[in-house]
Amino acid sequence: MNKDFYITPGQRSWLRFKGSRRGYVSLWLFSILFILSLFAEVLFNDKPLLVNYQDDYYVPFLVSYPETTFGGDFETEADYTDEYVRERITQGDNWVIDPPVRFSYNTINFTSDAANPAPPSSDNLIGTDDRGRDVLSRLVYGFRLSVLFAFALTALGVVIGIFMGAIQGYFSGKIDLFMQRVIEVWSSMPELYLLIIFASIFQPSIWLLLVLLSLFGWMGLSDYVRAEFLRGRNMDYVRAAKAMGLSDFAIMRHHLLPNSLTPVITFLPFRISGSILALTSLDFLGLGVPPTTPSLGELLSQGKENIEAWWLSLGAFVVLVGTLMLLIFIGEALREAMDTRKN
Repeated sequence: MNKDFYITPGQRSWLRFKGSRRGYVSLWLFSILFILSLFAEVLFNDKPLLVNYQDDYYVPFLVSYPETTFGGDFETEADYTDEYVRERITQGDNWVIDPPVRFSYNTINFTSDAANPAPPSSDNLIGTDDRGRDVLSRLVYGFRLSVLFAFALTALGVVIGIFMGAIQGYFSGKIDLFMQRVIEVWSSMPELYLLIIFASIFQPSIWLLLVLLSLFGWMGLSDYVRAEFLRGRNMDYVRAAKAMGLSDFAIMRHHLLPNSLTPVITFLPFRISGSILALTSLDFLGLGVPPTTPSLGELLSQGKENIEAWWLSLGAFVVLVGTLMLLIFIGEALREAMDTRKN
C-alpha cells in the first residue's frame, strides 16, 4: 500500500472524532476554559501581579510580603485592598499591575453599599454571596477545583478498575468467582451513609473525599475490562505468546490491555462528568469540601437559602450544566470515533 495513503488506527479514530463537529468544538471549548481556570490567580486575585516600589520589584500574588515592606506599620502580610497600603505602593514613581478582576475567591467587598448577597454591579459582575465574596471569582475557582477533582477521581478509578478487571478476566476460574462476590458485597454498601459517618468523624477535606469516592468508583469500569480480557484470553495470539514463554504479566500488558482500552477511553468523559456531579451534590449537602473552599455545590446551597438572590443559583447552574454538556458531547464524539464499524 502507498505510504502516502496509509493512516494508523489512532489517526483514523482522530479523523472520525474531528468529523463530529459538536464533539470537536466542545473539546476545544472545554480545554480553553480549563486552561484559563489554571491561571485563576493571575486573572482573579486581590493581590497585585507586579509591584515596583522604590526601584525594587515584588510579585505579591506569588510571595507574601509584610506591610512594612511598603512602608507600613505591621509585620503581618500586606492587605492590598486597604486604601492606606494602596496609597503607599502607588505614590511617587511607584506603580502596580493588578489582575483583570481584583477579587479572589475569598475576598470580601467591604466597599459595597448593598446588603449581602449583593446584586451584580460594576465591581462584582455576577454579584456577591451571603458573605460579600465575588461570585464570578468563586465560580472560576470552583470550576477548576471540580475539574481537577474529577480528573483525579477518574484516574484512580481507571487504574483500580483496569487492575481488578484484568485480574478477573485473565485468570478467571475461582479467582474471578471470589472477586465477583467481593464486588457484589462491596457495591451493596450504602455509600452516602458511609460519607455521612466519615464526615462526622474526620474533618472534611478534598483528599478524604477523593479516597472515599475512589473506593466505589472503579467497580463499573472493571466489568468492561473483565469482559474484554475474558474474550481475549482464548485468542490465538495469546496462546502463541504463552507457548513462547511470555509471563502472564507481559501478556496482559502488551497483548490484552491495548485491545481492552476501547471501553475505558470511551467512558472517560462520562466518568469525569459523573465525578463533577458527585462533588457538587456532596457540597450541596454539606458533606464535601470545607466551607471556605470555592465550590459550585456551596453556591447552589446559598442560592437555595437566598431565593431572592437569583445570581447565585443562576451562575452555578450555568457553569455546571455547561460543563456537563461539553463533556457529554465529547463523550458521544469519542464513542463514535472508537467504533471500528464506521469508516
